[in-house]
Amino acid sequence: MRKYGLERSENRLTYSYIGIYIPDMARAATTSDAFNAVAEPRRRDILNYLAQQERAVGDIVLNLGMEQPSVSKHLGVLRRVGLVRVRRNGRHMFYRTNAEAIRPLHEWTKTFERLWQHQLSRVKELAEAKQKALDRL
Repeated sequence: MRKYGLERSENRLTYSYIGIYIPDMARAATTSDAFNAVAEPRRRDILNYLAQQERAVGDIVLNLGMEQPSVSKHLGVLRRVGLVRVRRNGRHMFYRTNAEAIRPLHEWTKTFERLWQHQLSRVKELAEAKQKALDRL
């Protein structure tokens, strides 16, 4: 059976057939929640930059090397999901991170910290064992 230019074998469904690659399938909007919003790397870059201090849009454009319309679009998404707050001063808009809204992201990633620590410890042990073996030679 052929659908959307993709094939289905008689006995199994492939990823392409079950909907992963179907172009008409709806995706979660980037503005639906903080997790979808930070899935975009440039938005994470903006959040990292804003973590230091409040910044004007022009400052973000200049220091991150992005185009102004793109920065404004990304800031709009981050603002809609509550990850950044905005303050107007005359004609200028100043953005800063919203620590309370970022907390769920931090708490979720923290659940994996034990796994990462274990993996780092294992890498350290292997490196030390390798160094000891080299020292014996």
